[in-house]
Amino acid sequence: MAETPTSRIWAGRFKYVGLVAMIFFVQLMPLNAIPVSFTGPDFLLLVTLAYAARRPDYLPFGLIMVVFLLADLLFQRPPGLWAALVCILSEMLRAQSRGLRNVPLLLEWGTISLGIVAITLGYRLILAITVVPQAPLALTLIQMVMTIVAYPVVVLVAQLIFGITRPAPGQTDSFGHKL
Repeated sequence: MAETPTSRIWAGRFKYVGLVAMIFFVQLMPLNAIPVSFTGPDFLLLVTLAYAARRPDYLPFGLIMVVFLLADLLFQRPPGLWAALVCILSEMLRAQSRGLRNVPLLLEWGTISLGIVAITLGYRLILAITVVPQAPLALTLIQMVMTIVAYPVVVLVAQLIFGITRPAPGQTDSFGHKL
């Protein structure tokens, strides 16, 4: 059976939802009861940004909002704030996705890095203004740096294992629509 553009888009969305479910499962497993002094990258954010930069057609706005609102509720963050910031960043990347097709990975990485820094600092600033308790600044900065450093690895895995590649300039689907 031939693969249609619609089936390819839905397959990409199901891959994203599967990755999100796997990330939720791993992050919610009670592996250690000792408070952490070091944290790893935010893989949920990385997967979302890789999809938004490389295949924005697979990732509708509503899906991002639902996933990150669910993450806010599961991880006991202020509901909607991180989700809104990630949605703003992903929409900015979606708007730039045609321009990001022709650039090397280093420039894409730099663009994503600036976005991660902006939303992380914006999140901390909004929490500070509203006097909401938050994680120590050093822990937040470590996670931000780890997230930025892990982006090329996530892109490599997404490309090799899940087939999330940038469309070539001028590439069209089977209906003749530009991607």
